[in-house]
Amino acid sequence: MDIAVAISDPAWRSVVPDAERLCVESANAVLGAVVKPTELSIVLSSDAEVRVLNRDYRGKDKATNVLSFPSGLSSDLSGTDMLGDVILAFETVSMEADRDGKSLQSHLRHLVVHGILHLLGYDHETEEEASEMEQREIEILAGFGISDPYSPVLEPLQ
Repeated sequence: MDIAVAISDPAWRSVVPDAERLCVESANAVLGAVVKPTELSIVLSSDAEVRVLNRDYRGKDKATNVLSFPSGLSSDLSGTDMLGDVILAFETVSMEADRDGKSLQSHLRHLVVHGILHLLGYDHETEEEASEMEQREIEILAGFGISDPYSPVLEPLQ
């Protein structure tokens, strides 16, 4: 499995020095044991960059916490599954973590998991879809000792 993590906003490195490792571990937890070569890109970016992508590709002229762009290809000529790209916005993710009393590391893991699940076809447009996706997120995050991110109970900051 090839998981490329690019850090385009240096704020990520200064606040979460092990961000790349957290992203790779989180991706591996979502994908499990893959049976054929798989590629995925995770970009730790800024609100400004995510706002442009959100505007240009989704018609929403505002930053958001995470964007997922599925490649639309099941595999290339080599048989490699090209999943797509997950892009996170530092300022929004950081603000949400502070607002919700979560560590930035836990919230980063959650949003990487959320973004990859979107690449795998999960969505939250209906209550049933949201419930299924949230349950999968809760299961994956529990493997890292992270409590239900949808619960109003605040976790201790790490």
